[in-house]
Amino acid sequence: MSTTIRVLLADDHEVVRAGYRRLLESCDDIEVVAEASDGEQACQLYLEHKPGIVVMDLTMPGIGGLDASRRILARDRKARILVFSVHENEIFLNRALDQGILGYISKRSASRVMLEAVRCVARGEPFIGQEMMPCLLKRKESGDNRLVAGLSPREFEVFRLRAEGKSVNEIAELLKVSPKTAGHHHTSVKQKLGVSTSAELTRLAIRLGVIAP
Repeated sequence: MSTTIRVLLADDHEVVRAGYRRLLESCDDIEVVAEASDGEQACQLYLEHKPGIVVMDLTMPGIGGLDASRRILARDRKARILVFSVHENEIFLNRALDQGILGYISKRSASRVMLEAVRCVARGEPFIGQEMMPCLLKRKESGDNRLVAGLSPREFEVFRLRAEGKSVNEIAELLKVSPKTAGHHHTSVKQKLGVSTSAELTRLAIRLGVIAP
């Protein structure tokens, strides 16, 4: 029986994917079976290939890695997902772990720990990169953190996309919901976060590290 770890690699940069594919396939026990350039494609390819593990970037066009992971886990609660991200903060780490994502490493250290992380998560064991440990140890104590922790996964995705400047209609199209539903989520997000304008919402997202300034 083959013990090869079958990997689905999701990142929107082709050069980044090529680099990690070379790294992963330098090992006899790992094979990259598919590559996705966005979250939507990652969901489709997961269903097609049923890989042993998904290596998922968090920041991609359209639905991000968190929402793509949520959709995959909703279809297959045993899915094993390792995220690698430029986001080194407790907001993203907490949301990833709360969703059932097993591994989280930063892009800063990914080339050093990727192989160990992939093998670990493929076995069904959690793997948190060393640089993420301070975030893991931090309590959700700041007021902002508590507010964001109150958002549902769908509301968090609306928060992120709206902060990036997407309109409610664009968000509806990306999330495959009606504009009315997207508008309802947007209103709920503003109420929960205590903001009244899009500018305030964007400033909060920047302060929390949800989007880059």
